[in-house]
Amino acid sequence: MKEAFSLRTVRKKIVMLSKLAGIVLIFSYILSTRLPVSEDASFLLWLGFLMLLVLGIDFLMGRFITKPISELNTSAKRMAGLDFSAPCHITSTDEFGELSASLNTMAENLQQALSRLESSLEDRKELVDSLSHEMKTPLGIIRAYAEALQDEADEAKKQKYAQVIVSEVERMNDLIVTLLDLSALESGAAQLNTTRFDFVELVETVAGRLLVDTPDADFELQYVLPEQKCFVETDRRRMEQVLENFMVNARKNVSPGGVLRLELTADDGTLHFSIFNQGRTIPENDLPKIWTKFYRDSSAEYSGSGLGLSIVAQILSMQNLPYGAENRVDGVLFWFSIPVTE
Repeated sequence: MKEAFSLRTVRKKIVMLSKLAGIVLIFSYILSTRLPVSEDASFLLWLGFLMLLVLGIDFLMGRFITKPISELNTSAKRMAGLDFSAPCHITSTDEFGELSASLNTMAENLQQALSRLESSLEDRKELVDSLSHEMKTPLGIIRAYAEALQDEADEAKKQKYAQVIVSEVERMNDLIVTLLDLSALESGAAQLNTTRFDFVELVETVAGRLLVDTPDADFELQYVLPEQKCFVETDRRRMEQVLENFMVNARKNVSPGGVLRLELTADDGTLHFSIFNQGRTIPENDLPKIWTKFYRDSSAEYSGSGLGLSIVAQILSMQNLPYGAENRVDGVLFWFSIPVTE
């Protein structure tokens, strides 16, 4: 019964107003004809009631129909001009209120989408600028050696020049592949494929390939690993990527004959991985920058893509795993933690 007489829709409001107008019209006519006055006076009184009724209906129609439509139209025009600063303030429970709420939600979503788009365009411009800068060096090398190759008669030198060109092409290919992989991770196009595996075994495998079985190694390898198996639930391939980047970075920056120490310890249900390379420290102001795309120490020689630690940061951030880098007295320590599963 309550729902039947409620004014929750515009249609019910219009119907209720029309019924009210009809009732008042009939009542005013009956009342004016029953008054002890002349027929002309009775007509004038009824006419006055009629004018008041028209004014009242006009006021109510303006309040319930015209004013909300005008506010909705004004808000829609602002939104069409990409101005989302002033929301629509219609709080009624009818269709106009619902439309107002929908417009405000749409405006909020569009504002967020525009903000993301602006940020994406800025990031893309920065990415294009950085990529163009990164490509200049290998392209310059390729051009120089290609020109030298044209005029060189010595077959041994030709072979050497050709090898340099192939090496630089591979460098550019690695850069592009790595960049595409990082973009897929950042955009959410690449998802983590979670499995359960022994993390100690993974660390041993990667370290054996990158730190132990290296004939040109010029460092002292120290390591501490748990004797028991420690299982984790995460993406094995991505975590292997994290370990590879950390180990390659440490191997590349360890000083000749210096210590490279790898540790994996279990503590209160958490595995703590760290890798330390003895050598030159990172300027404190640059420590936050090492996780950004294309960061490279200005004093370092040209090598690498500058994307490895960016991928590490993205993979670990996707899993809300803590990570960091710290300067020590005689080197740099990189670390991250991951929970153990039973």
